[in-house]
Amino acid sequence: MMALRNPRMEPAAHLEGVMNGTFQVVAGLDWNELTISTRIRKLSFLTLIYGSFVSWFFTLLAIVFGTSQMTPLAGAGNSGSALQESIVAAGLAFVGLSMVFSLGVIVYGQKGKHISNTFPNDTARKPAHAK
Repeated sequence: MMALRNPRMEPAAHLEGVMNGTFQVVAGLDWNELTISTRIRKLSFLTLIYGSFVSWFFTLLAIVFGTSQMTPLAGAGNSGSALQESIVAAGLAFVGLSMVFSLGVIVYGQKGKHISNTFPNDTARKPAHAK
């Protein structure tokens, strides 16, 4: 078994996997309802998958390298080489950009939808004579 340099980051890697998986499920629930072009849909899908898996990978890499620049609380007392810190920092920065892009596309794809339109059986919107 490999010795990990920063075992305090292990729960962080686990939570990255769980939270990103949950985010993918939630994004998938409304994916077909997005009003975006096919090209943007594909690009957003790829960045969502990339961001989810690579986020977990770079968090795991931070554990192996023992880096703490991007994770000062969980990495307290540890530090990797300058190259290792740079690799993890660049990876997590690109992950952040890809996830922000994907989320922005999902929010933009909801354009024209109103909260009242998402609940068709809402009794508050029915006329008084409809039972």
